[in-house]
Amino acid sequence: MQSKNVLDDQKSQIVYNKEVMVRAETFEDMNLNRNLIKGIYNYGFEKPSIIQKKGIVPLIMKKDIIAQAQSGTGKTATFVIGTLQNLESGLKLIKILILSPTRELAYQIQEVYNSIGCFIELQTQVCTGGSKLSIDLQYYKKNHPSVLIGTPGRLLDLFSNNSNIISDLDFIVIDEADEMFSKGFKVQVFKIIKYIPKGSNIAFFSATLPKEILTIIELFMNDPVRILVKKDELTLEGIKQFYIAVDEEDWKLSVLCDLYKKIRIKQAIIYVNTRRKVE
Repeated sequence: MQSKNVLDDQKSQIVYNKEVMVRAETFEDMNLNRNLIKGIYNYGFEKPSIIQKKGIVPLIMKKDIIAQAQSGTGKTATFVIGTLQNLESGLKLIKILILSPTRELAYQIQEVYNSIGCFIELQTQVCTGGSKLSIDLQYYKKNHPSVLIGTPGRLLDLFSNNSNIISDLDFIVIDEADEMFSKGFKVQVFKIIKYIPKGSNIAFFSATLPKEILTIIELFMNDPVRILVKKDELTLEGIKQFYIAVDEEDWKLSVLCDLYKKIRIKQAIIYVNTRRKVE
């Protein structure tokens, strides 16, 4: 299928090998296992975002996918849910490999896996450098993770030392693909892909996909599903906003603490005006 500019997405549907797969409108429509559904709702999701509606089912069907969606639309949870659905419980083999451009993002991805997979027998490991390779190898041998998340340099070192640890891999997900193929990671990513066993599924997720990068990543894929979430499809539906009028600046922290006692908050970002206030 020829791409018009970056990806082609018609009528909010997914195009795969000239067939159209209608997106799933709810998590229940995706026929997810019960423990995964429990983890999704425990994480705080009530219904899937646009990218989740389009991207989870192709992953469950073990299709290669190229997904483009803006930051904050739920890309990480898309590949977390899609890959966990196919993960057999109790396996002591690496089945899912995630490539991240930064250490911080790798740990964020691990947190999402551990949170959504909290009702599943799941072990994850992050490999990002900054410590001896032997420490990562010892952790792997002791914990036998089924999900491995890391930055290209450290993962390449790991596989060069022992390529057999991903001999049973089912999925490789390359997150922030535009950064991976535009910075110094490109050669490392190519080398990592050479270690991937034949038959593994590949997924690329990115906020932007320039045509030249799209041309490169298609070389590794088999009839990929192409998913594009357009800017005009992004919505704040389901998000509610409230405010509390506080008369005195000194009262704000107490009010915030009271809110945390009353409301179950899974994740939060608190904005303030000064460094001193942050402390």
